[in-house]
Amino acid sequence: MREQGLAIDPFLVRNLPLFQRLSEAELTRLMAHATSRRVAQGATVFEQGEKAHAFYLLLHGRLKVSQVTPDGQQVMVRVVHPGDLFGFARALARPDYPGTARAAVDCVVIGWPMADWDAVVESSPHLAINAMQTIGQRLDEAHTRLREMSTQEVERRVAHAVLRLAAKAGRPEAQGTRIDFPITRQDIAEMTGTTLHTVSRLLSAWEGLGLVEGGRQKLTICDAEGLARIADPEI
Repeated sequence: MREQGLAIDPFLVRNLPLFQRLSEAELTRLMAHATSRRVAQGATVFEQGEKAHAFYLLLHGRLKVSQVTPDGQQVMVRVVHPGDLFGFARALARPDYPGTARAAVDCVVIGWPMADWDAVVESSPHLAINAMQTIGQRLDEAHTRLREMSTQEVERRVAHAVLRLAAKAGRPEAQGTRIDFPITRQDIAEMTGTTLHTVSRLLSAWEGLGLVEGGRQKLTICDAEGLARIADPEI
C-alpha cells in the first residue's frame, strides 16, 4: 500500500535546478498540488505497465529504473539522481509507465497527479522548458549508450558506465571516489549490454591494476584517469 503523501514546503525545493527560474508565485502554485512520501530501500515507486497516475521528482536518495523486454530479459535503463524528474509518461504520450522505479536506498519523492501535467506545463513555462531539457538529456543518454553498444568493445563500455556513475553519484573518500548507493555487477552488466561474467572479469582485472576497489554492492574508483584511458584510449 502506498504511503499517504504529505504537503511540501516550497522552501525545500527552491534551490533545486529544476525550480530555480520559477517565480515565487509559480513555485507556490506548483507545490500546492504536490505531495511527498518516503520510499524504503527496495520498494518501488511504480512498476512497468502500471497506469501512470502521477509524475515525480526525486528529492533524496537514488532510484534504479529497469525494464523487462518482451523476451523476459531485465535491463537497467537509468539511475535517477536527486533533483531529477521521472515517471512523466504523459510527456511521452503513453498511458503507462515504461519501466519500474525501485529505491536503491531510502528515498523521498515528490509527486503530482498525472492529470495535472498539462496545467503545470501551461502555468509554469520555466518548468515546461526544464522538463523538455530533462527529456532531451534522457534521449541523449540513451543515444550515447546505444552508440557505445554499437561501436565500442565491452571494456570501453563498462569503463564509460562506471565513470558516468562516479560523475553523478560519486562521493570522495580516502581511497578515491565511491559510488554512493548500492550497485551490483549485474546492474553494470544490464547498463552496458553485456554479461555478469564479463563485468566480473573486468572489475577483477581493474582491481588488480589498482583502478577500482570492489565489495558487496560497492564500487570505488581509485584511479579515474587510468579508467578514462580505457574508456577513450585515443584521447
